[in-house]
Amino acid sequence: MKALIVLVIVVIALGLLTLALAVRIVKQYENGVLFRFGRVIGERSPGFRLIIPIVDVLHRVSLRIVTMPIQSQGIITKDNVSVDVSAVAYFKVVDAVKSVVAIENVYSAIDQIAQTTLRKVVGQHTLDQTLSETDKINLDIRAILDVATVEWGVLVTLVELKDIQLPESMKRAMARQAEAEREKRAKIINAEGESLAAAALGDASDIMMAHPLALQLRNLQSLVELGVDKNTTVVFPAPLMSTIAELGSFLAHESAAAASPTAVAPPVDASPVPNVNGAGAR
Repeated sequence: MKALIVLVIVVIALGLLTLALAVRIVKQYENGVLFRFGRVIGERSPGFRLIIPIVDVLHRVSLRIVTMPIQSQGIITKDNVSVDVSAVAYFKVVDAVKSVVAIENVYSAIDQIAQTTLRKVVGQHTLDQTLSETDKINLDIRAILDVATVEWGVLVTLVELKDIQLPESMKRAMARQAEAEREKRAKIINAEGESLAAAALGDASDIMMAHPLALQLRNLQSLVELGVDKNTTVVFPAPLMSTIAELGSFLAHESAAAASPTAVAPPVDASPVPNVNGAGAR
């Protein structure tokens, strides 16, 4: 009787152990790949699954999007500038069987091919293109990765350049270039302002020539503006061009007067003075 009880206990224990080995739980974000005697039987969807212990092996594969940073790569651009570029890639498994059978470690493989693709694509662009055309570079890297990873049952959803490190000498050169560009724009704007101001002054002078009273009113306005502050300066406006003309005429007159010869005095008559009595001088 005791032996029978022990046997029952042993059988129950073996049954529970076998059930524990046979039960598998596939989570919602996973997919299972079932191997039986080393051969792929098929995929197992999420939920409660039973396998044959020792005979079956169930590999669970995550179908969630994986974020993989691509470590910084020392790259020489097309115009021979050394830069350090890092990026980040997003991918997910779309075929669980291929990701297990076609490649040993899909995550390590994608990391390595992403690094080499990053160096290859960035090396085909100049520095200015690398800095300004990041969207195009991202699409090129993603297209190359998709071609390589489709055989592994992996879909690359997004690739983004994360950081671009430039040499200090290049940073200084770019800063000087940006400063020169700003100075050029400032000079152009200043020249355009001078041109507009000259045109406006020309129009104003035409109006003042047509209306002489406008110049006088403008002079009075200038006096009002000067008289705002308390000072002892008295300003008498005068037409500038007429004053210059008068000054020039005065200087010309003075020069002509200085250049003319001095008048010669009339000669003195040396003949003898006649005598009053009519007798000549002896």
